[in-house]
Amino acid sequence: MADVLRLLRSVLVSLRLTVVLLAMSIVLVFWATLDQVHLGVWGVQQKFFHAFLVFIHLGGLVVPVYPGGYVLGLLLLANLIAAHLFRLRLTWRKLGIWLAHGGLILLLVGELVSGLVQRDYMMRLDEGETKSYAESNRDYELAVVDATDPNFDDVVAIPTALLARDAAIQNPKLPFKVVPKGYFPNSDVQMRASVPNAPASPATAGMGPMLAITPLALDYSEDAHNSPAAYVELVGPAGSLGTFALVDSTRLPNPQSFSFAGRTFKLFLRPARRYQPFSLTLEKFSHDVYAGTDIPKNFSSKVRLNPPDAPSREFLIFMNNPLRFGGLTFYQASYVPGDTTADEHTTILQVVRNPSWLVPYIACAAITLGLVIQFLLHLAGFAKRRAA
Repeated sequence: MADVLRLLRSVLVSLRLTVVLLAMSIVLVFWATLDQVHLGVWGVQQKFFHAFLVFIHLGGLVVPVYPGGYVLGLLLLANLIAAHLFRLRLTWRKLGIWLAHGGLILLLVGELVSGLVQRDYMMRLDEGETKSYAESNRDYELAVVDATDPNFDDVVAIPTALLARDAAIQNPKLPFKVVPKGYFPNSDVQMRASVPNAPASPATAGMGPMLAITPLALDYSEDAHNSPAAYVELVGPAGSLGTFALVDSTRLPNPQSFSFAGRTFKLFLRPARRYQPFSLTLEKFSHDVYAGTDIPKNFSSKVRLNPPDAPSREFLIFMNNPLRFGGLTFYQASYVPGDTTADEHTTILQVVRNPSWLVPYIACAAITLGLVIQFLLHLAGFAKRRAA
């Protein structure tokens, strides 16, 4: 056992392991760069960097062929920590190396934490509109809305990950169970009358019997929009209330309504929402172009931040000048184009939640400081020897 531990230690502290892992990381980055043409940035991140293994399709099989970013990053982290524990002594002459390597360790840990906890959303605002939530670009949810009270909507949001499990879902707020009958992460939806020889639909209620849903493969390209769809059966104490066909609300925005137990319900399959305890109001959107051209010069959003326990404040969000508040960062991402710049009154803000956003700055500062200290120590030693 002792021999095995010594062998493991010698492998972990080896400089050869460092070189091999760095070379494999270069190959991974190169491969991901080539594949970005087909998958887009988000698809590449999920397949190569935010993964333990890289998989490829061989016929009908999905086969792991290469270590992913998590594996290479964890091995580099272990190699760096082992080298510090077993090879480097904590002396003032090595202070710069310790600081620089500590910064590298912090950078690797920060990237791991960011990959696990960072969440991205989008907030679309028309001039004069106020919102207290942002919507996901890729994640969806089934919203079951109790609209009995005309002044208040009681919403139960069910993530589509639960719909994909095909297990019955019971929420204490709902007088019925939601039983998934099929979930499609991407689909094409048409009216059944326009699809000859369309297969029979399992839907029996709402708009379902009039729709033909065709499952499609997920599209990972940069500007792609995957439209999910699902079949769900609602089951009350006395039996089935019917099977509904639910479609991406960005494609069919009207909800499907029904009544049960003296209450009115609506069903949406909508982008997942993240609510925050404050709201933003878009006061003015500005899109400037260079004179005599259509080349964008600047676009910015003048917003009013409305905290629940403080006076409202105005902020100007523009490129490289985000708004940071409540653990969220609001970036100027895009806008809805009009016929002319005077017709553009809708902004699109990217909303990012990343608790570790400061870690890369601290890590880079530590690396820089360590390199400077180590250089000065060597310079002082050289000057001393030269003088002698």
